[in-house]
Amino acid sequence: MAARIIAITGASGSGKTYLTNGLFEFLQSRDINLAIIREDSYYRDQSHLPMRQRLGVNYDHPDSLEHEMLVEHLRKLKSGQAVEVPEYDYAVHNRKQQTSNVSSDQLILVEGILLLSNPLLREQFDATVFVDTPLDVCFSRRLARDTVERGRTEESVVDQFETTVKPMFHKFIEPNKCHAKLLISGEKKRSAMLAELLGPLESLISEFPSASGSLSVGSTFPEAQS
Repeated sequence: MAARIIAITGASGSGKTYLTNGLFEFLQSRDINLAIIREDSYYRDQSHLPMRQRLGVNYDHPDSLEHEMLVEHLRKLKSGQAVEVPEYDYAVHNRKQQTSNVSSDQLILVEGILLLSNPLLREQFDATVFVDTPLDVCFSRRLARDTVERGRTEESVVDQFETTVKPMFHKFIEPNKCHAKLLISGEKKRSAMLAELLGPLESLISEFPSASGSLSVGSTFPEAQS
């Protein structure tokens, strides 16, 4: 069976990962065979660069990503072939030596900020979801995440947001929002986001038989961000 592919995109801090993880958990609980591919896994190999230069790379620009490999992998998955997805190490800003095998007989969720910026990538998606969140909300979430979870200083987070994140959003992310088939507010609770998402995706998801049947979102669905 060939893969079907759902792209979930939006600004950094929009809630796209939150939604992707929630959709994965929900569908997995219905015994649907699926996998997540992160766009971040396709950051270019930088083994030839010293750490000082790696730190200076604009990771919010499409050139930092090997989109050509991602396009090739999605094409293979849609033609019934398995692929080896690279893994990325944020600590050293480079790829790991190991890869992850992804088979084609699955529903594939692809998550990342720049998925709609590349026309060849857009051709591979069976459905596209844009998590639409005000940029000031995205910044607040990113500030909290990076200072608490990644040990960064507030100054460094603010500087990166102003010099690369915000300009790249206005140049590459927001202008391509028009290519998304479905817009969802990233300020809603996850259960509400999923309820809004599952209806339009039902026919696509139903191609993958579910042992548990119903795709309705119950009130007990966990809201905690993962």
